[in-house]
Amino acid sequence: MKKIILLVAVALVSFACNNLAEGEYIITGNIKGMKTGLIYLEKQSPMGMGAMAIDTVKIEDGKFEIKGKTTEPEIHYIQIDKVDGKIPLVLEGGKINIEVDKDTLFKSKITGTYSNEEFTKFNEESNKLQKKMQSKMKAFETKNKALIEEVQKTRDTAIANKLRAEYEPLQKEAQKNMEDYTFEYPKTHPKSFISVLILQVMMNNPKFTPKEIEDIYNSLDESLKKTKPGKSIKENVDALKKKPATSQP
Repeated sequence: MKKIILLVAVALVSFACNNLAEGEYIITGNIKGMKTGLIYLEKQSPMGMGAMAIDTVKIEDGKFEIKGKTTEPEIHYIQIDKVDGKIPLVLEGGKINIEVDKDTLFKSKITGTYSNEEFTKFNEESNKLQKKMQSKMKAFETKNKALIEEVQKTRDTAIANKLRAEYEPLQKEAQKNMEDYTFEYPKTHPKSFISVLILQVMMNNPKFTPKEIEDIYNSLDESLKKTKPGKSIKENVDALKKKPATSQP
């Protein structure tokens, strides 16, 4: 009889954990190499002056758990006491798990909810592009080591200009690859919260017309349109559409 009661109790706890109310979140984390300490859940301050803690929990035997409720997805940060840097995550309803790499925080892996898994994938792909860029830059420096050293010694402008002319296309290629990946992302991930954040950045880039922004916005999932950045994009697009067209001279 006792075994049956225990099994029922375990089943009820499991059911409760797997059926969170709308907007409720549970963040569980594991930190290798750190048994105890403090974890802060932070968000951007209303005035944009740094981050502010909204919750504090203890690390126990390398693990921590943060529970709460949010009204919509929003970027927050995990700050570990006495560890430099922060781990960004999308705070949204659901079970979120973080495998923390305390020595290299950007390598920490966040899983559990769709937007956080997409955030992890986006960061991993971005890091790959950056490493590829760094590899090309390093190869350029190795290949031209003698010329670079000569410029440093003699200040020869002719050689310096030659090196610059060869180096700049590599920089432009790297920048283009990163921009192409970033700005194409919202078109292929209409349900990812990262998409609406990228679209905000695109609004401030003269490369994109209001029509292009509006088309991408319209393709987003309705849940994203209801977020603060989603509403901001809609307001800005509507305001631009109301502006009278400037006459060409």
